[in-house]
Amino acid sequence: ERSCFFTSLTSTYEEDPSLSRVLERLAATIAKRHREMPEGSYTAELIAQGTMRVAQKVGEEAVEVIIAALEGKRLAEESADLLYHLLVLLEEGSIRLEKVAKVLNERHR
Repeated sequence: ERSCFFTSLTSTYEEDPSLSRVLERLAATIAKRHREMPEGSYTAELIAQGTMRVAQKVGEEAVEVIIAALEGKRLAEESADLLYHLLVLLEEGSIRLEKVAKVLNERHR
């Protein structure tokens, strides 16, 4: 089925809730926002503020994860926020998700 905008009304992504697929899609979206810097995009606005601000947001989100863990509330939501901001920081530093995966894999051995 197609809309009046000639785009499919069905999701362009297969529903795959695995963390690796979600992180890959999110990292790709963040990279696209970085390249295009669309007006009104939170990601673009955050990147425009510079590495220091992005790093600060990662720190703030990490603290919120700690608080959520101690209170036993919203840990999944706060963890999602932390992962998002970490992916923005990685994009800002030109570090691909695959490089992080390689480091984790090497440490796991």
